[in-house]
Amino acid sequence: MTADEPVVVVAHWQTTANSLDTVLEHVAALRRQALAEPGCLGYEAFQNVDDSTTIVLIEHYRDEDAQISHVNSLHYQELVVGLIRPLLTDRRVEVLRATA
Repeated sequence: MTADEPVVVVAHWQTTANSLDTVLEHVAALRRQALAEPGCLGYEAFQNVDDSTTIVLIEHYRDEDAQISHVNSLHYQELVVGLIRPLLTDRRVEVLRATA
């Protein structure tokens, strides 16, 4: 695996029922801005059917540099770090590359 291979990020976010609508609004804004990034190939957000307070993001990036650029972007810092993370009760992020 090399740094120029596509990267997929799977983020599992848990919030509360009281914060859910606010988090979803921020996720919608984040998705729009992420998809405008030149290295973002796809960005989807899902809610767990058994627990609507669980949100799963599946993000596709051209390569590792594009994924790092996303995390360092102003909109990520403002929306995720500044507004979303404080409303989460749990957060797990996996960064993946294809195997063969």
